[in-house]
Amino acid sequence: MKIIFLDAKTIGSDIDLSPFRKLGEVILYPFSTPDEIPERVKDADILILNKTPINERTIHTAKNLKLICVTATGTDNLDKEYLTARNIAWRNVSGYSTESVAQHTFAMLFYLLENLPYYNEYVKSKSYANDTLFTHFASSFHELNALRWGIIGLGNIGRRVADIASCFGCDVVYASPSNAAPQSGYHQVDFETLLTTSDIVSVHAPLNDYTKNLMNEDAFKKMQPHAIFLNLGRGPIVDESALVTALNDNWIAAAGLDVLITEPMAKSSPFLDFKDNSRLLITPHIAWASIEARRNLMKIIEKQIVTFFSEKK
Repeated sequence: MKIIFLDAKTIGSDIDLSPFRKLGEVILYPFSTPDEIPERVKDADILILNKTPINERTIHTAKNLKLICVTATGTDNLDKEYLTARNIAWRNVSGYSTESVAQHTFAMLFYLLENLPYYNEYVKSKSYANDTLFTHFASSFHELNALRWGIIGLGNIGRRVADIASCFGCDVVYASPSNAAPQSGYHQVDFETLLTTSDIVSVHAPLNDYTKNLMNEDAFKKMQPHAIFLNLGRGPIVDESALVTALNDNWIAAAGLDVLITEPMAKSSPFLDFKDNSRLLITPHIAWASIEARRNLMKIIEKQIVTFFSEKK
């Protein structure tokens, strides 16, 4: 059996992939362009990939292909109708990064909430060494306790963030962009109420017809001027130009983003001209990528392969 990783770099070079060698011959490609894929998959029984496009053009040469494993939850890169016509199975993975994304959500929040960039610079600039007071009050911050945290998208990650925020004493509410039925144990409100009453708004929703461009100019205008906005869902949920306007015009206090419309970041991104690091934090889609999450991901993929071929037998 031949197992081919088409974009192994998307998993990281610090993850042990040797268990897959017990299942068959393994070939690793750092990345694969659509033009390179047809030659690379000719003899493949299994393809493991993340963002690589899979369709008739790219895998028409793969005569032995039986299973495609996506090292992510999203499967927009798969032509599922073509795979069904070819009787090629596919699997994706969900829930592997819940703890990692929840942790990163709070890391971003505290960076912004407690004005850590300002205090770090204040000390490292030697200003503290020349001060007369042991505490520096120039940039104040609030406690999480009793702040309202509004969550958009209450899936596995949204619920985990809600539970942790509750431990800090937050009044947690959530809104469902698709108007799904209320979830027991959580306080659902309408979208406008969430925006107008929340001190912190975090997005943990998938990208779909309900969420695309959900956070637009009108949405940001409804938020409170002291509010912090976090997006750890998908980039296109946010109108990026509208967010820059919201920051420049002080409609909101700060924003933290781990996802963007274009990744890697577009050279024309409106965020590149926003220079206040204390009010805008962007990380390069790393919330999901703790070592533990990536190890968990690959264990799930390995199990999917073993289960698939056991069931076929």
